Amino acid sequence: VQLVESGGGLVQPGESLRLSCVASGRTFRSYAMGWFRQAPGKEREFVAAIDWSGASTRYADSVKGRFTISRENNKNTLYLEMNSLEPEDTAVYYCAAAGRAFLSGRYYSPGEYTVWGQGTQVTVSS
Repeated sequence: VQLVESGGGLVQPGESLRLSCVASGRTFRSYAMGWFRQAPGKEREFVAAIDWSGASTRYADSVKGRFTISRENNKNTLYLEMNSLEPEDTAVYYCAAAGRAFLSGRYYSPGEYTVWGQGTQVTVSS
């Protein structure tokens, strides 16, 4: 599977963005998926994860209540709806596919994900 993110941009604090991640191939529905982000000078950090069906989701504490992860398997697409954006959300956002259908106990670890997109820049600034 190959992953391509889109939807990033420059927004003001308090505004919203929706990121998309389109997967090639017919196996998208077989994988749990995740969103990570990396700010300049910082390590890549977990944002959200979802199992193959969309029934199970997990979020980082920093985005809980503001971000929503979802997927449409018939469109091979993963989403991240981001509301009430803050300057601290500024980063390159990456989608990633796990090597399993269900979320493992280490869903927050980049090492659990085997395929990564190229990233999309999100900048929150007034």
